Amino acid sequence: MKALEGIRILDLTHMLSGPYAGMMLADLGADTIKVEPPGRGEGTRRLLEKDPNNSFKGFGAYFITLNRNKKSVSINLKSEEGLALFYELVKTADIVLSNFSAGVTERLKIDYETLSKINPRIITCTVTGFGETGPYKKRTAFDMVAQAMGGGMSITGQQGNPPTRSGIPTGDLGGGVMAIIGALSALQARHTTGRGQHVDISMLDAQISLLNYMATMHFLSGEIPDKIGNTHFVHVPYDTFQCSDGFIIIAVITDNFWAALMTAIDLPELDTEENKGQPGRWKNKAEIYGRLNELLITNTQEHWLEKLQSARVPSAPVNNIEQALSSPQVLARDMVVEVEHPEGGMVKVPGNPIKLSETHEETYSSPPLVGQHTEEVLTEILGKSAEEIKNLKEKGII
Repeated sequence: MKALEGIRILDLTHMLSGPYAGMMLADLGADTIKVEPPGRGEGTRRLLEKDPNNSFKGFGAYFITLNRNKKSVSINLKSEEGLALFYELVKTADIVLSNFSAGVTERLKIDYETLSKINPRIITCTVTGFGETGPYKKRTAFDMVAQAMGGGMSITGQQGNPPTRSGIPTGDLGGGVMAIIGALSALQARHTTGRGQHVDISMLDAQISLLNYMATMHFLSGEIPDKIGNTHFVHVPYDTFQCSDGFIIIAVITDNFWAALMTAIDLPELDTEENKGQPGRWKNKAEIYGRLNELLITNTQEHWLEKLQSARVPSAPVNNIEQALSSPQVLARDMVVEVEHPEGGMVKVPGNPIKLSETHEETYSSPPLVGQHTEEVLTEILGKSAEEIKNLKEKGII
């Protein structure tokens, strides 16, 4: 059994933020119906579809990853008959998820005000760059726009270098994560109110939220922080260090960890009374970093990590993606799984990070072909006859 069994989602999303939210909800068991235009389907299907290294049987890496556990129904929402068909599905659904630009759901007549008259229990959730209110609501936004405007880029990278975006698309994914939380919160609220509601998610809002304590520090001090690379503004040592075959991180955040570090490595000149406390280590930061760098480069990651982790010093290798995805810890947690292409063959993708003790079934169905489940959904959910489906096809509605 999965946690969200019995919940139906109509997924109108494309690109990354919305599809990621839909993927996670589908992984957790929601009956997720991807509603796409007839023909070529939604635009994400085109990304990398012909890239020989990053596609499989016409599915690019984006689409394979983000659309597992979903069904595909192709409906022309720009036609009156197609819109009426969608409204029939809304009557059976719990959540309508989209990430069109602000104003598009109103133009398509699939906004909350319209859909709630058809199904008062419906929850609509939109992910946009700036939300549906405020002076920037109509601006175009993708991942890097949100990262840039959200402040995070200004503190990422090495001092003296240009601002750097996160290698992981946190602008998009942050919006997707907030959409998951928002949709599930509205679902819980419905148990009390008996009514659905609209969830308005802004990618910029998500980035501001993720500033967290750094925003509060700015309000308290009035200071504008600069880039500090991988170091920390309080803890010493806290950084990346080069070994003979790669990089490791050491993160000493308490005096006890410093004491443990002094037992793990042979640097008696650093094992002073002054350095036992954070103020002393901060004062002597340059010397501590200099001596650590001189020592750690003389041997391998494995050598130093064995010593550090035996002494319980917070430390880790800086893995590349291949190393991260082959980590025994990652594999033991089922964070690498396989999904099947609908035409055969398997592709490895990241697993589901939400581990539940009871409703913990983890299964992954194929990302769908365009309209693969149209007849199934119209027959089993809406009770359409073969003749009705044939007629809809002939009109180009489905």
